[in-house]
Amino acid sequence: MAFNWQTFRTRALSAIVFVIVMLVGLLWNHWSFLALFSIIHFGCWIEYQRLVEKIDPNYAKISVFHRYGVMATGWGFMLWMTNEAYRISDVRMSDVGFWMMVIGAIAVNVDTVIQRRGKLIAHSLMGLLYISLSLGLLRDLRISLNQYEHMQEDFSHGNFITINFWLPIFVILCMWVNDTMAYIVGSLIGRTPFSKISPKKTWEGTIGGIVLCTLFMGFALYNYKESIHWFIIAAIAAIFGTLGDLFESKLKRMAGVKDSGQMMPGHGGFLDRFDSLLLATPFVWLYIWLFVGR
Repeated sequence: MAFNWQTFRTRALSAIVFVIVMLVGLLWNHWSFLALFSIIHFGCWIEYQRLVEKIDPNYAKISVFHRYGVMATGWGFMLWMTNEAYRISDVRMSDVGFWMMVIGAIAVNVDTVIQRRGKLIAHSLMGLLYISLSLGLLRDLRISLNQYEHMQEDFSHGNFITINFWLPIFVILCMWVNDTMAYIVGSLIGRTPFSKISPKKTWEGTIGGIVLCTLFMGFALYNYKESIHWFIIAAIAAIFGTLGDLFESKLKRMAGVKDSGQMMPGHGGFLDRFDSLLLATPFVWLYIWLFVGR
């Protein structure tokens, strides 16, 4: 296939803009972090609902109260997971989030009863678990930079600070490294198809991506603070990130579409970009909560 300069330029420029936006949102301050992933939250929800409508046409019949009420419930959960750093005057965002969850849940359930479309609520509950829970837990892995600088860390004694500034960035980098290494290894030695859901993936590329991501990201942080946890977290992120990519591919195949949306020209939509992160985050969070300590 001949090289298409126009396509390459479009993909390259959109990728550069994407990286810049992500870095600003991740690194500027805790408010930019919340704003960034709030946008991602709603973008993923819009695309998810469109996919579900193609899979189950009856879902297109849900009312405005259900459609946006469930999004508000999910965003409320994200706000509820914020800490004391998220405050406007005397108003805490966690309190705002709590009442958004309550009101949104009531609106969705009342509307479901009135419209007699109880079976469709399962799709919305799935979206809450798939998108909102994941992004809420990702926010829980982060604190503001000022708080981070005043917290004590002692990796050698297992006192790993779990709600810190760098963990979300570490998990996101694991996604990128895993995808890149899987692509390189798969291109070089990939022979055995990994799954019918994603025909281009191979077992060699998948295993190579997970192993190289675990070693590269583990040693990268091990040199900073010695802890075996870095390797385990990197492995969990890589494994479940791969499964997250397959899950979203399955949704798209069921919906009969190539991309979930057109958020990035040449790269697809929000779900295409964050599918790995959505599934990996809850398992990273759970490992930290169970085995590392809070």
